[in-house]
Amino acid sequence: MKLHELFVALGEDSFRSQLRGISIGTLRTYQIFDRVKLRCHLAKLNTENLRAASGRLWERLKNGEEDLALELSQAILVSQMKIIIDVLNFFGIPHEDGFFAKDTEPKQYLADGWQQKAYDQFKAAHPPALVVFYLNHLAHEMDENHPIFQPAS
Repeated sequence: MKLHELFVALGEDSFRSQLRGISIGTLRTYQIFDRVKLRCHLAKLNTENLRAASGRLWERLKNGEEDLALELSQAILVSQMKIIIDVLNFFGIPHEDGFFAKDTEPKQYLADGWQQKAYDQFKAAHPPALVVFYLNHLAHEMDENHPIFQPAS
């Protein structure tokens, strides 16, 4: 699974929801503001312009722009570090403020059914679309060929 395929598989509503969660201040903190602005082809990057561009960005993702998917997924995830920290803590995966500790192999901490278990645990505490996105992104980091997770009701 490529990241653009993940966005497309989760749907346009999920994508728009993820864009609404991007924090411009956090992008500056993590020094990815300029990269996101450039990749999104925006003269000025702010929440209003990002939302206004969502239709164009969605079409680009559907057309397979993996570099755009990478930048947007990073922007989404750094803006939502709480869910990352919560999930990593839930599974006991060593990390440093949401980033894997050096030489950490997260796969060893995740038993069969881990995505559904995490979804059930966090769907009430975080937006469900964000939970599904992050769980799929985490799976992608461990195995690019991991199938896309869609939670059971």
